[in-house]
Amino acid sequence: MPATMDEAKMRRVIYGLARECGPTGSVCPSDAARKISPFKWRALMPQVVGAARRMAADGEIIMLQNGQPVDPAAAKGAFRLRLPPEE
Repeated sequence: MPATMDEAKMRRVIYGLARECGPTGSVCPSDAARKISPFKWRALMPQVVGAARRMAADGEIIMLQNGQPVDPAAAKGAFRLRLPPEE
């Protein structure tokens, strides 16, 4: 698999993994990268992180640090992803 991936596929994978975790679970962006490319996932991390940040900014997912929601533009370091609560 190439070291680049289209945004739509990354978003589908991130969203699908978050759905599998349920309403209270969360997923690491590296899980999405590994699912897309098990042997070259590290090369995809910058793209997956970027897609996750954009998804969080769009309200599709919530970005968490220390279990708390965080602004995707301000987050530094490791983070996890969760689906927003159903209304």
